[in-house]
Amino acid sequence: MRPTLDLASIASVGFLTLPNHSMVATVNALEALRMANYVSESNIYSWHLLTPDAAVGEASNGLSLSPARPLAEAKAVDLLLVCGGIDIRHAASPAVTDALRRHARRGTALGALCTGSFVLAEAGLLDHRRCAIHWENLAAIREEFQHVDFIEAPFVIDGDRLTCTGGVAPMRMMLALIAARCGRDLADRVAEQFILEPGTPARRPSARPRPALPDPTLARAVRLMQATLEEPPGIAAIARRIEVSPRQLERLFRQYLGATPTAYHLGLRLDRARELLRLSTLPVTDVGLACGFRSAAHFSTAYTRRFGRPPRAERAAADLGALPMALTGQRD
Repeated sequence: MRPTLDLASIASVGFLTLPNHSMVATVNALEALRMANYVSESNIYSWHLLTPDAAVGEASNGLSLSPARPLAEAKAVDLLLVCGGIDIRHAASPAVTDALRRHARRGTALGALCTGSFVLAEAGLLDHRRCAIHWENLAAIREEFQHVDFIEAPFVIDGDRLTCTGGVAPMRMMLALIAARCGRDLADRVAEQFILEPGTPARRPSARPRPALPDPTLARAVRLMQATLEEPPGIAAIARRIEVSPRQLERLFRQYLGATPTAYHLGLRLDRARELLRLSTLPVTDVGLACGFRSAAHFSTAYTRRFGRPPRAERAAADLGALPMALTGQRD
């Protein structure tokens, strides 16, 4: 049976700041707790900064938070949050994943900020759980951890696992904890201090920013294309499903997007392939299959035509750490 968690019981939080963590995500979560204490004029929450070892936990912006203590010397906390950022694969060391498994066995609630969800997944602590992670990582991590239900939401609370994306999402997640422990009124007062709209929207926005499309029929077609990257149904089939003619669909794509529906869908598939090559460890052939290419030669030709180098060269560049992207490279 999946462990349940009384959010109102969380009073102490540990922040495990991994190397190159996102400071904005960590501080947003921590500051929500500080502000709850300030607004309530009481010590509702306590927190501790932790590092994997005795080294200083430097963030991706070159700064560090202190005072911090090694994870091995951590005091007992109600919730341990893994604070991720760039180069998360290297941060997910065996020592860190082993320590997280020990905390799970002790009954500590575990969570993650930004790419920290990758570390929990690597430790096997998110299997058959719903989980949030920064939108740049969704496609790659879904392919790598198929027993984890990664969804597009700012934050997810599933039993005793609490995960969120980056930016202001950690603050929103902590506001949910504050509301559970102290009531909605205090949570709204904390939100107001940070010039956030009080309350949690009933329908959370997508974790990934999406460009607005001016025509609703076009928007439906694009959504269907995005949902069928692995098994492209063909433009005629897409037109039937959204109840327009192929000719009308072609006219909409040319008018608003400057491309044919076929070319646009191919572009979506190749963009997904590039993301998987850069951010996952899937073999190149499997990347092609995951993006609807049944022929390795077709995949290589189409990829080279779009990006100027073949898929294997893209993977080699990622392995060398030359790409400024989510799991391997630069972000706030």
